[in-house]
Amino acid sequence: MSEAKIKLIKVDTDNFDDLIDLSPGEEGKHFVASNIYSLAEAYANNAEGKFAQPFGIYLDDKPIGFLMIGFSNLDEEDMKYVDKYPFLENSYLFWRFMIDEKYQNKGYGKEAMSLAMDYIRSFPNGEAEYCWLSYEPENEKARYLYKSFGFIEEKEMPEGWDEIPAVLKL
Repeated sequence: MSEAKIKLIKVDTDNFDDLIDLSPGEEGKHFVASNIYSLAEAYANNAEGKFAQPFGIYLDDKPIGFLMIGFSNLDEEDMKYVDKYPFLENSYLFWRFMIDEKYQNKGYGKEAMSLAMDYIRSFPNGEAEYCWLSYEPENEKARYLYKSFGFIEEKEMPEGWDEIPAVLKL
């Protein structure tokens, strides 16, 4: 009998319905956008010629989470931050990440994060120096997970942001 295996599957018309109802639970709901919002955001960004790649996180064939990766999806508002935060330009963005409440605290998030970092390091949309992400200051689980992968928090949040950016040099 084989062990269950975590895998990432790109979202398409065959599997997007499987991911819509996944939820991080009451505790995590205010830390991450809904999967349906994230899928709409990916669609809109891709329609504008930007790069957004959503994935389902699967335990064998069962959907247990969602993540989304972007690449240099800066708009005019974001460009004003590039001088102070150069990691924003020509970089990968670990945009969304959630594990359904029924599958949390079992190590699946760490496995999925590792697979996502392997994907990013394959430079699917071109070479980049950095990968970055952001999270709510009170989200200690996220802080711990991202730090374990080498992400380093910025000393301050950009003006108008409500999340802490953390950066990893690729």
